Amino acid sequence: MRKYIFNRLLQLIPILLGISIISFFVMHLAPGDPTALFIDPNIDPVELARVRANWGLDQPIYIQYFIWLKNAISLDFGRSYTTGLPVIVEIGERLPTTLLLMIPSFLLTLAITIPIGVISAVRKNSWFDHLFTFLSFAGMAIPTFWLGLMLMLLFSVQLHWLPAVGNLALPLITMTIGGLAGLTRYQRGAMLEVLNQEYIRVARAKGLSERAVIFKHALRNALLPTITIMGLSLPDLFGGAFIIETIFAWPGMGRLGVQAIFQRNYPTIMGIVMLSALLIIVGNLLADIAYAIVDPRIKYEKK
Repeated sequence: MRKYIFNRLLQLIPILLGISIISFFVMHLAPGDPTALFIDPNIDPVELARVRANWGLDQPIYIQYFIWLKNAISLDFGRSYTTGLPVIVEIGERLPTTLLLMIPSFLLTLAITIPIGVISAVRKNSWFDHLFTFLSFAGMAIPTFWLGLMLMLLFSVQLHWLPAVGNLALPLITMTIGGLAGLTRYQRGAMLEVLNQEYIRVARAKGLSERAVIFKHALRNALLPTITIMGLSLPDLFGGAFIIETIFAWPGMGRLGVQAIFQRNYPTIMGIVMLSALLIIVGNLLADIAYAIVDPRIKYEKK
């Protein structure tokens, strides 16, 4: 396992390098440059040229990339064009707020998905199964941003129970519901498949209680697809955070990223892209490790 983890960590280098190249050059494909924010009839062209030189925008794009890469290796992602603060400081101030939203959402999704999926599978074709099948398909069909706006309309505008912006409850509920829909179906399907396996029938034939069959023999194997999907859903969580934080004015990294995109704040955009990529890759690595812990048959070491 240690060798596997070490090899996966080594793979981070080419992956992050590839992401940085694609992101940097795609970002610069848009016409114009960030100094367009300063263009007005009164600005001195000499002053504008000085700003471009200070930001390094007067250099060829590949030179700009290598300068950025050299600094990024030492975690220096440059300074924000708008605030003048180091990007790493800005992200460090916003990241805890984003994690305060994402981690509870992730844990709540996991805590709700597994029981609902298991009960739906065990009580197949019951009213419970039909109800959550309907809710799951409805949840998959509803865009997250629309759900967030409807929750804001209901709880803030109509009922006045919660403030429309700046509170944790509404974005947390929106992200959790958005994550629940698909995962519940995966968990139900995995549990149904396991319950039809030969060893489950043998366990029942031996006279084991239904509780022991489900929780001791079936559930552990049925968790494997859910763990895989949860690992793969981390990019969706980060992508959703960009939208949800913007809708609810939640002062996290996602909102900072959206503002940076509209302001063409290249250093901040690159810093957020690279940190998001790193967190997603590490999250997938943790999912692989959890996969091996849940299923001892899975070995990552070569014999």
